[in-house]
Amino acid sequence: MRRDGSPRAAYALLGVSPLELDGSVTGLEDLWGRHARLLREQLADTASWQGRLALTDGFLRRRAAGAPPMAAEVAAAWDAIVTGRGRVRVGDLAASCGWSRKRLRARFTAQVGLTPKRAAMLVRFDHAARALLAGERAGDVAVACGYADQPHLHRDIQALAGCTPGALAGLTVSTEP
Repeated sequence: MRRDGSPRAAYALLGVSPLELDGSVTGLEDLWGRHARLLREQLADTASWQGRLALTDGFLRRRAAGAPPMAAEVAAAWDAIVTGRGRVRVGDLAASCGWSRKRLRARFTAQVGLTPKRAAMLVRFDHAARALLAGERAGDVAVACGYADQPHLHRDIQALAGCTPGALAGLTVSTEP
């Protein structure tokens, strides 16, 4: 398994479709049953944080190793979205998989929890937000990130971050947990 925060990792570790969890708060015991209870007991019996982290890492690795893989076509579509920084067309993704748009949407949504279009929008937004936080001008960010124009960037930033591009650019980002 790739060590990243991608939907591929989430799909492998959760053991259920992300759609089943949409909008809900679900305890690990509800997802993983006795395995979660056993992990909790082992963590309580482990004295050091280093030991707890090693125990958790081992648990997650075993869980991922036994998980069904994401469909190769869905994984390839996700990779294309990330590689293209969200600047992809769903029709092109479907064609590259040999699937119809409808089939790609259904399979991608079941395994990622988002439609391919929404996933691409969020990846593009992520790149735009990072560029704004790095001090780049909104007009330049709109062009570089594939927005139709600066108002299009403004609408996405407002919808996803709840503020204007200028306000987002002025935020201070903490690197501490």
